[in-house]
Amino acid sequence: MGTVHNFDFILGIINNEIKTINYPYKPASLFEPISYTLSIGGKRIRPALSLMSYNLYKEDVMTVIPVALGVELFHNFTLLHDDLMDRADVRRGKPTVHIKWNDNTAVLSGDAMLIEAYKMIGKTQEKYLPRVLSSFSEMATEICCGQQLDMEFEQRMDVTIAEYMEMIRLKTAVLLGCSLKCGAILADAPENDIENLYNFGVNIGLAFQLKDDLLDVYGDQKTFGKKIGGDILCNKKTFLLISALSEDSVHEELLKWINIRNFEENDKIKAVTAIYNQLDLKKKSEQLINDYYTKAIENLNRINVPPPRKKTLQELSEYLISRNL
Repeated sequence: MGTVHNFDFILGIINNEIKTINYPYKPASLFEPISYTLSIGGKRIRPALSLMSYNLYKEDVMTVIPVALGVELFHNFTLLHDDLMDRADVRRGKPTVHIKWNDNTAVLSGDAMLIEAYKMIGKTQEKYLPRVLSSFSEMATEICCGQQLDMEFEQRMDVTIAEYMEMIRLKTAVLLGCSLKCGAILADAPENDIENLYNFGVNIGLAFQLKDDLLDVYGDQKTFGKKIGGDILCNKKTFLLISALSEDSVHEELLKWINIRNFEENDKIKAVTAIYNQLDLKKKSEQLINDYYTKAIENLNRINVPPPRKKTLQELSEYLISRNL
């Protein structure tokens, strides 16, 4: 099985490979937003998961680079379009593409980024390409379904927790699952392991998104990379808001802030956060995050490789759900 690489080593490989990506096409202006998006960083969790999954079984992780880069390009494509649809001004502490350039640029450069992601996936070894491409495409469709649900939820006040969890499974979690699955496929992993790695990724993805929701309200803007309270200001349906709306004692007060048109941003953030505090939703959210983390570790424990080889994946999981508030 060879050496198990630590996360920093794998991250170094991915960052170096991202720097080598170039686009010799004209007009260059189509690709400048892509290079900009990749240059402002990110955790690179998803491509790292592909390499780490492969590394459970084999050492030559460079084999997985086309899939890893395809995953990262695809992820960043979704961010370009998400930021445009959400009218978000900041991503990773920098202006979003539609702010730095304009809406049309964000659409077209995002489209180009998606195509480049598929071209990267197309470099997968021929033996594995059909299955990897099928898995990747299924995931891509699911993410679009999740985004559509997210937009539809904006118009509804009766969204349930179950509906919300399905939406974030599609919009966020399946990409983590697919990243792990593709790495395992390339490593010729047993079918049971491939399934457990996929489910491990989905459960960690659910915990990760719930944590993101929590950080949006209770986090530190310097480390979070996005404006605190952004979800509150745009009435985004999160676990916190959906849970609060189901409570009769605060329903009327919450609706007032949801429907208000003229307000000071800080006033709305403070008022809604106070409602969340009154209902102890921070603690309830943390419990749910822990539940999904526990499920993920159960999936990881079922994978048929020696426990020391799984340590890096477990440590990464712990980091994803323990990010500071």
